Amino acid sequence: MSDSRHAAAVVALGVCALLWSSGGLLIKLLPLSPLAIAGMRSAIAACVMYLWVRRKGPMKPVWTRAQFGSIISYMFTVVLFVWATKQTTAANAILLQYTAPVWVALFSAAITKERLQKLDVIVVLCVMLGMVVFFLDALTPGAMFGNALAVASGIAFAGVALFMRAQKGTSTTESIILGNMLTAVVCIPFAGSLPDASLDWIVPLLVLGILQLGASYLLYSWALGHVTALEAVLITVLEPLLNPVWVGLALGEMPSTTAIIGGCLVVAAVVVRGLVGSSHGTARR
Repeated sequence: MSDSRHAAAVVALGVCALLWSSGGLLIKLLPLSPLAIAGMRSAIAACVMYLWVRRKGPMKPVWTRAQFGSIISYMFTVVLFVWATKQTTAANAILLQYTAPVWVALFSAAITKERLQKLDVIVVLCVMLGMVVFFLDALTPGAMFGNALAVASGIAFAGVALFMRAQKGTSTTESIILGNMLTAVVCIPFAGSLPDASLDWIVPLLVLGILQLGASYLLYSWALGHVTALEAVLITVLEPLLNPVWVGLALGEMPSTTAIIGGCLVVAAVVVRGLVGSSHGTARR
């Protein structure tokens, strides 16, 4: 890979992590229901991605079982994450969703009958311990429900990874675009009444759709072809670390000590597994 393309890809991944990390704050700021946010954000993102991909010709979905699985899993991922962020702290929502690689390991073992490596077992146990710590926190029933939604979002995100892997690089961008379209079709009819048109909610929603979801995925898919798997792991881990920082600085919502401990366990375990996986030529997201 050329030095200029490699440097640009590293910067692109850093921008992706920053854009992704803004999700918690923007979702918290919007005076809209979770279904309204998820549906309209995905509608905007689908338009952005479609217009970009359309430059090279028409979309070519393959309509395999793996693609259908990717589309449906993606819809549940984004809807559950938005809902979780509204119900619990931004830190809990993103860090519990970040357990996705562990679910990938567990489901891969169950579906393909592959034996987990010793390191995988250790990582799974560490992440499970981190999750237990999250749920030991003194939470209101609503926040506890939000934590459960965040875990479910992580499981759905694992489904995206597994079905994308089954697609073997075929029509994967189309899967994300169609996933956003499905999210819009499912959520918008149940979004409820919207407040009067105002820049207070229109601008954050546009940023969510155009930059935080649409442009970021386009940058990410391009960058992965020009960086090592190790770099992808290290740079994108900025997302779960920065997400609660922006919310804390802007809204004063600070994670509890218990949540910080649980989050450190989850992130450390996932990063270690990602680093080891990278050394063997595999990438995780």
